[in-house]
Amino acid sequence: MTHSQKRVVHSPAYKDIALAGIYEISKILTGPQPLERSLGAVIGVLSSFMQMRRGSILALDSQGEPEIAASTGATAREDDKEGPQAGSKENPKSLLPQKVVDHIVATGMPLVIENIAAHPYFTGSAYRYMLPPMTIVSFIGVPIKVDGHARGTLTVDREWTGTFNFRLEDDVRLLTMVANLVGQAMRMHELVARDRDRLIGEQHRLQKALSEARSDSAPAAPRRPRAKTDAILGESPLMQVLMGRVEAAARSNATVLIRGETGTGKELIARAIHDHSPRRKGPFVKVNCAALPESLIESELFGHEKGSFTGAVGQRIGRFELANGGTLFLDEIGEISASFQAKLLRVLQEGELERVGGAKTIKVDVRIVCATNRNLEQAVANGAFRADLYYRINVVTLLAPPLRERPGDIAILARRFLEQFSQENGRQMSFSAKMLDLLGQCAFPGNVRELENCVRRTAALAAGSEIQPGDLSCAQGSCLSATLWKGHAAPVAAAPLARPHPAPADELPIYVPQSAAPAACPAPDGCPVGKPVKSEREILIEAMEKTGWVQAKAARLLGLTPRQIGYALRKQDIDIKQL
Repeated sequence: MTHSQKRVVHSPAYKDIALAGIYEISKILTGPQPLERSLGAVIGVLSSFMQMRRGSILALDSQGEPEIAASTGATAREDDKEGPQAGSKENPKSLLPQKVVDHIVATGMPLVIENIAAHPYFTGSAYRYMLPPMTIVSFIGVPIKVDGHARGTLTVDREWTGTFNFRLEDDVRLLTMVANLVGQAMRMHELVARDRDRLIGEQHRLQKALSEARSDSAPAAPRRPRAKTDAILGESPLMQVLMGRVEAAARSNATVLIRGETGTGKELIARAIHDHSPRRKGPFVKVNCAALPESLIESELFGHEKGSFTGAVGQRIGRFELANGGTLFLDEIGEISASFQAKLLRVLQEGELERVGGAKTIKVDVRIVCATNRNLEQAVANGAFRADLYYRINVVTLLAPPLRERPGDIAILARRFLEQFSQENGRQMSFSAKMLDLLGQCAFPGNVRELENCVRRTAALAAGSEIQPGDLSCAQGSCLSATLWKGHAAPVAAAPLARPHPAPADELPIYVPQSAAPAACPAPDGCPVGKPVKSEREILIEAMEKTGWVQAKAARLLGLTPRQIGYALRKQDIDIKQL
């Protein structure tokens, strides 16, 4: 059989292999990893699935200069090992002769060379000298197009070894499909990078405006920000700075991300932004993302049509539509799943949505204010939170300071909470001076929420109308809050909370063993200052990540049985990652 006759022989399994390769490549290009790594993985798939040797992808920037190069087989350095290699943007590498690249980019058409050794484009090139001896090698190159313009090349070699039957025409069609997928991926990465740069620039401009606004105010007589509300109390410098930022951020429609520990009043800050913004006459709609399961959050935010799923007996208007012309507050934004993050990103970018089960596109005009107590930067690094969504919501950042960093506000807040308690219960109560001094020494790891709980509990159990230091539960050795922050140890001088029935072994909570709680919370050396104890879900995810998502190892790390940790993972709805 001659060489030309052999090219018309077609393997019956070729189409199945090509379809599997396209499927794997589409998964790679739609993943969250950087473009350089994705292109290297695409070349690896072509090599392993299609037996295409020495494949390479060369991406060009808008000026036609090499930007990213990914290759497999021979690389630009002699000490490189064989395998998929992705060059950086600063130092792209490719062994392709420049004439080959120029030809494909200039014509915008595939280039097929049946025998590299006999073609002038490869004469004297390092690419030709690295060919296997005594072997005929064909070359196939197709352009990668972005918005109709050639922005790169996808090339492979075919070795005529007699062990694989194929047709160059089929290879050209396959590589053209792959190049189209790569072009779409390049376009999406460019759009994300452009959007990220624009948002970062907008954030810098807003921060500069805030800095100029603070510098214009006289330090000797600081003015009270107009964004002061009855719900937000505080005279400390940290709160004055925060309220000044709230006032400045309220003037625009920029997306705001409020960060801070739990109990610091992030929802009140979001309400203050809305009340002092041009949208104050519009609705203020709030959604706790952590309280909604993944199966319901899309319907809750976007709405649904009648009959779109089981139980959808009528049309439902989503929170985005309800907040049209106003502000939508997304609390605990860091808790939404990765699949819903992509859907939310489209609404934030385009300002349009479709109800679940509906085909009509609905335009909405909503200002987004988000809040979280999670480390989003770490979540982005771990792949749990999309980087493009992070840049979309993190335009203006406001930090809600914890109560321990503004102890001077404790007395103001305590008086307000006691006043509210007195009005609700028809009593006239007050704090003694010593009582306020004692409260000011407590760290309150639960922040304002814990302070309110402490005031209400003490007022409810106080013997007289004036609350004394001895009325505090922690002064009596029964502070349950101190027990909570010390790691769920048995409370000192307090009866344990009994359950009507013993919990099954599979429902045992996961606790972090620590030392016993102190007898008195308010003492500076008695009340623990620091971050709250991690939740069961956080402890589970941390243990699984440390052990490479192997349940048996994570169970040993936490002192549990495999059955217990399996139940805990299902209870917390944690998906097992396949590494």
